[in-house]
Amino acid sequence: MILKSARLAAVAILGIGIGLTVLPTPAFAVNKDMVQLQTQIQQLQDAVARLQQSNDERMGVLKDLVQQSADSVNRMSLNMDALQKQMRTQEEAQGTKLDQVSTQVQALNDSLDEMKARIAHLDKALQDIQNQQQAISAQGAAPAGGSAPVTAAPATQPDNTTPPPSDLAPPPPSRRGGKPNARIPLGGNPAPAASSAPPVSDLYKTALGDYMAAKYPLASAEFNDVIHAYPEESLSGNSWYYLGEIDYRAGHYPAAVKDYDHVLEQFPGNPKIPAAQLHKGQALIVQKQNEAGIREFKSLIARYPNSPEATQARSRLNGMGVRR
Repeated sequence: MILKSARLAAVAILGIGIGLTVLPTPAFAVNKDMVQLQTQIQQLQDAVARLQQSNDERMGVLKDLVQQSADSVNRMSLNMDALQKQMRTQEEAQGTKLDQVSTQVQALNDSLDEMKARIAHLDKALQDIQNQQQAISAQGAAPAGGSAPVTAAPATQPDNTTPPPSDLAPPPPSRRGGKPNARIPLGGNPAPAASSAPPVSDLYKTALGDYMAAKYPLASAEFNDVIHAYPEESLSGNSWYYLGEIDYRAGHYPAAVKDYDHVLEQFPGNPKIPAAQLHKGQALIVQKQNEAGIREFKSLIARYPNSPEATQARSRLNGMGVRR
């Protein structure tokens, strides 16, 4: 009984010993796996930290690049605005210079037209004087007593055939002997008196001179005198144009448009038409009537494509961003 108990105790002790020797092995394996797992986790955490740091650095670089790009775009925008403003200023300055040159050219053309008109007037006056002198010579050559064999017609023929001068009054009476220097033509009737209005070239020259001297109120009245006295003359078309210029300079744009319309509608062959149409378009633009002004510019370019005014119209359309 005692031996059995001792055996049981020995078995128990042996079992406990075996258990003590066997049990630490699984615990050691678990600890080793945990250490490896923790090591791997730490490595992963380090890698994530490094990746995060790298991403932060890259994001910082990207932000800097984006900011630099934004700054560059802003600078480019400012430069573009400044360039556009400069271009508009240059176009306006160029347009002003072209307007001045156009005005000077028109003034030269007017002077040439005036000179041509005056030369033609003088030629006609000289021809009339020559006709009168021929008539007087023919009458003076007739014999006083009728002794020479001449026909009966020569004594009266000069009066029936020689027309009176249209623009020049008959020669003044001679102061020698108190008798007239010439006979009265047309069968004894006095020559018609000259028109109360001065010649159109004289009126226009005076008005143009006052306009060039910037005496606009006086020039306006004188241009109106030209128009009222000679409504069908080409110089009346020029007068309407300069009335439009005076109204435009004074800021009376609706009146200027009407003045230019007189040139465009009543004087189709007038050399002032390109300038009148250009300035009409400009006056319409100033009044915010852009569509009407653009139509005038396009019409001017189509009708007079090689004129200086067409060049100015193209510049204005380009400045407005209008495609032709």
